[in-house]
Amino acid sequence: MAIGLLGRKVGVTQIFDEAGQVIPVTVIEAGPCHVLQVRSVERDGYEAVQLGYGDFPRRRASRSRRGHVAKLDSKRSKRMTASGVALLPKANCEPKRFLREIRGAVEGHSVGDALTVDVFKDVKAVDITGTSKGRGTTGVMKRHNYHGQRASHGVKKVHRHPGSIGSSAFPSHVIKGRRMAGRYGNAKSTMRNLKVVRIDAANNLLVVRGAVPGPSGAFVVIRQTNRL
Repeated sequence: MAIGLLGRKVGVTQIFDEAGQVIPVTVIEAGPCHVLQVRSVERDGYEAVQLGYGDFPRRRASRSRRGHVAKLDSKRSKRMTASGVALLPKANCEPKRFLREIRGAVEGHSVGDALTVDVFKDVKAVDITGTSKGRGTTGVMKRHNYHGQRASHGVKKVHRHPGSIGSSAFPSHVIKGRRMAGRYGNAKSTMRNLKVVRIDAANNLLVVRGAVPGPSGAFVVIRQTNRL
């Protein structure tokens, strides 16, 4: 069965285990998530569960966003019903801010189910996907950990420059893939095999060991790891 949830990064802190050792952890608000759609091999070509997290104000939601989670009367739906086409079931919940699919077997899931952090009660480690912090346009020292040029008397105002980037007469161009300055961060990133330290079902909190990409408040996707 597909085991995963959507959530929001709360922040980082540290806790102590029974032996008194400090553990750096990240606290994540995981769920509750509603099952909005169930993908099947017969209809979609693959198996997955589409989850939604975080209520979106209905007064601000577009008709397409509201129609994704609840049945709305329209001419198209009436024509489909009259022609004998079965409409897909709806979750009958509030519109959601964050939607993602968790691939895997769909047995035990149905549209409208509410999943909580309890789905990880028997899981020892998870993979967490998020968007890393965007740092804008940066130089090679910050982006690629270049050590820069020498700080001696002969080097003048180019201490943080990358140095030579091309070749001589052959091949007479910059080699493709050369690491240079540019946009740093704001990219999809996955931290693999993070140990589950604690689960707080009352507050929908998941505590994992280590760092999670993104700033506090960023949306994340949590899946059971396959690296055990």
